[in-house]
Amino acid sequence: MTEWSIHEVARRSGTTTRALRHYDAIGILRPTRTGANGYRYYGAEALVRLQRILLLRDLGLGLSDIAEVLEAQQDPVAALRAHIGWLRSEQDRLARQIAAVESTITSWEGGELTMTDDMFDGFDHTVHKEEVEQRWGAAAYARSDEWWRGLDPDQRNAWKGESAALAADWAAAAHAGVSPSSADAHALAERHVAWLRAIPGTPAHDGGEALKPYVLGIAQMYASDPRFAANYATPAGGTAGAEFVRDALTIYAESTL
Repeated sequence: MTEWSIHEVARRSGTTTRALRHYDAIGILRPTRTGANGYRYYGAEALVRLQRILLLRDLGLGLSDIAEVLEAQQDPVAALRAHIGWLRSEQDRLARQIAAVESTITSWEGGELTMTDDMFDGFDHTVHKEEVEQRWGAAAYARSDEWWRGLDPDQRNAWKGESAALAADWAAAAHAGVSPSSADAHALAERHVAWLRAIPGTPAHDGGEALKPYVLGIAQMYASDPRFAANYATPAGGTAGAEFVRDALTIYAESTL
């Protein structure tokens, strides 16, 4: 079995030997073996685990949260597949930003800069403004928009990280064949509803009679809208993951809300 020294892993991963030793000390990344001289060596499984740690760290998760995600998602391939959805979404956003900036440069150098519809494409989090207002009203959008703009960069990254971890846990449970009516699915649904309720402007935030129909509607949308279904994709592909989320949330809402 091929192994790599701690120094080579640090160099190739862009981290430090100090960080790797800390990951070992807190139990989120053990070396594959430690030599008689005390040197740490890492095999393939350890490298994959490190990749997952670095991906989750980039999403803004703290080490304690990363430890929980790693513990909950025992299948590394399923977890990485779920993470790909977030990476592709970010890739698309960055590609749109690049195209917008390149267009601005071309217009500026041509001496005729105008503000086109796509000048700020990829910059604005309000791309779903019209859809939100149609579903839940202008006041709902205004409240959620004010909340998002009021977050600092660390808070936004933390929220993105929490969202990614939740989606990955759903996908991992679906891949593992967890029943939508099981205690594990109930716990995920409870966590999901708490996540929805933390967002001002949504019907979930204020609770009351609007909460149950809102959760039921969201559950259906996850399975029917490809944009949302992609967040819960399993290694098998298709909409099985999103359908699992739909069924689990529906059972939770009907029995609990």
